[in-house]
Amino acid sequence: MVQVEVSVDSGEAFDRALARFKKMCGKAGIVTEIKKRSFYEKPSEKRRRIEMKRQRKVKPRRTGERPQYYNGSGGSGGGGNSR
Repeated sequence: MVQVEVSVDSGEAFDRALARFKKMCGKAGIVTEIKKRSFYEKPSEKRRRIEMKRQRKVKPRRTGERPQYYNGSGGSGGGGNSR
């Protein structure tokens, strides 16, 4: 568990201190953790989400030279360009 502390200077507006607190929580990953835990995720869905995240990292994003495993069809079966 991550502990986030914000020291408030005398004369500092509450809004600014709250904004700093929210920013620190975001950087610590607390907000994403809360959103992730707000609903139950089945183990199979969790594996699928992790696998999709891994594939997004591997798949090239820009046009140009592509790795050999990427056929560019966008779907299963049928090779070649879809343009």
